[in-house]
Amino acid sequence: MIHPYSDDGLRRWNRGEYQVQLLVPSRERPYGWCDGTDEDEAELRARSDEEGEAALQIDKRLLRTGRQIWTLRTAANAGDEPETE
Repeated sequence: MIHPYSDDGLRRWNRGEYQVQLLVPSRERPYGWCDGTDEDEAELRARSDEEGEAALQIDKRLLRTGRQIWTLRTAANAGDEPETE
């Protein structure tokens, strides 16, 4: 299940209650949180399709704590991040 951003959700992430934080390059705040299951990934892809963005790319980064950061990239937000060299 995808949990959208909220102050309570941020507290739960900070306490380690969520396994995955969802980021979008064009947003300052997290998109939300989830447990990182196959169903969560399918739900994200379905939401992307509903919004007309069929080419969702999910970049997954494993943290030292065992939790993950998933960055959700689409054609609409491509190029929104500053380039690093």
